[in-house]
Amino acid sequence: MHSEQPGPDAVASKAKKLDKDSRIAVLLFPVLILLGGLCGMLLPQAFAGLAGWINPLLMVIMFCMGLTLALPDFALVFKNPLPVLGGVAAQFIVMPLVAWLVAALLQLEPALAAGLILVGCAPGGTASNVVSYLARGNVALSVAMTSVSTLLAPLLTPVLALWLAGQYMPVDASSMAISVVQIVLIPVVLGIVLRMLFNRIVTKINAVLPWLSVLAITFVVTIIVAGSAQTILTAGLLVLVAVVLHNSLGLALGYGIGVLLRVPTASRRTIAIEVGMQNSGLAGGLAKQYFSPEAALLGAVFSVWHNLSGALVAAYWRRKDAE
Repeated sequence: MHSEQPGPDAVASKAKKLDKDSRIAVLLFPVLILLGGLCGMLLPQAFAGLAGWINPLLMVIMFCMGLTLALPDFALVFKNPLPVLGGVAAQFIVMPLVAWLVAALLQLEPALAAGLILVGCAPGGTASNVVSYLARGNVALSVAMTSVSTLLAPLLTPVLALWLAGQYMPVDASSMAISVVQIVLIPVVLGIVLRMLFNRIVTKINAVLPWLSVLAITFVVTIIVAGSAQTILTAGLLVLVAVVLHNSLGLALGYGIGVLLRVPTASRRTIAIEVGMQNSGLAGGLAKQYFSPEAALLGAVFSVWHNLSGALVAAYWRRKDAE
């Protein structure tokens, strides 16, 4: 006996369903997070006392990310290291420096400047793989870049924050490094190990994991916004301008670095998305813990905006391909 291989029609149908599911996900992500932010804004007293939930929720997000990873995802680092390492280097160089420049250009007050810079110092965003898929980018490269930047975060995020955000507010880099290990590294590694041990079970729940992550980040944004509702009323527009500038420059410069690395168009798109989309939930949580509620607001706003801009960029590139 032999198992029948799925025919071309079945493969095409499965690909079409995956594409539809990804579109729904990437469009709903910012809507759900925005609704969470509105809840925090309109009902701050209901959520302001839940700050202690931020780190556990971030750990859930990173654990879900770990469950989606497997050791073969890191193979690209060894097979074709230039785009992976070049893209990750760009992410940890471009985004922190651009954040620092935007903060200086807009003359942000110290708490807001430190919060924006911390967003720039964060690793890749968890939604970037879906956006890369929709943009017809190099998904394997996206997964590899997100994985490597996440594993480097315990070292690079505190060091970069100390160097750049430390100009605005005191930074306890050693304590921040321990927090990043607890929030990021341990849950991700645990997720990878469980995926190795119980691959069949994890595969069955893989479709649910992104939604679980989005629900967790929505609650994180809600709690952060509830704690800084007054700042939104006084500096909301300035915060939005800072976030849009930071994200837009990251996307543009990321694509330019892909051109300099002479990688194919699909990989250029992926590098742009990976550089422009940050793990802003982590940045918001760290900012609230080590800076102030006002500093955490930048991460919350970035969480909404970068998902929206990612969806728009993916739609533009897909339309360009169709033409």
